[in-house]
Amino acid sequence: MARSYPLEDIDLDFFDTAPITYRIDVNLPVSPRRAWAELTRQNTLDWCRAIKSIEFTSPPPYGVGTTRKASLGPGFAGLSEHFFVWDTDETTGNYRNAFHAVTASTPGLRRFGELTEIRPADVGCRLIWLFALELATSAKAVNAFSGPTASTVFKTVETDTIRHFATLAPQT
Repeated sequence: MARSYPLEDIDLDFFDTAPITYRIDVNLPVSPRRAWAELTRQNTLDWCRAIKSIEFTSPPPYGVGTTRKASLGPGFAGLSEHFFVWDTDETTGNYRNAFHAVTASTPGLRRFGELTEIRPADVGCRLIWLFALELATSAKAVNAFSGPTASTVFKTVETDTIRHFATLAPQT
């Protein structure tokens, strides 16, 4: 069994104050409801080359308290995740969730979280995806999570996500 390193909790303010952040802000050619369904289904992000697997470990329906496991690409951590925000408003087409990593399989992370927001756009929807992290003092972690490699990985996630949603039939 792989070793697991505990991480510290975060709150929503962390997405504004974290020492390291990445932001993906793109329009997708599908309805907000369709985008939300894709991003909250079992085995989501299977279109991303940088992610091996995402598995919800809580039964549906998902909400605050939901847990998930993520297995990321080489040199990056496997994470156990806990959702502390889960807002859905099908009437307005606004969706949002946020999780913090509870544990990581790679040392060097102190805190990590993601905030995903989907909003209606003139055509399709807008996806705003924030990644926030704080490192411990491990040089290995600094290279894996904050250097050029990490920037390349996040750009790959963005490119793969745009490509995936372009293949889905547009919905209103």
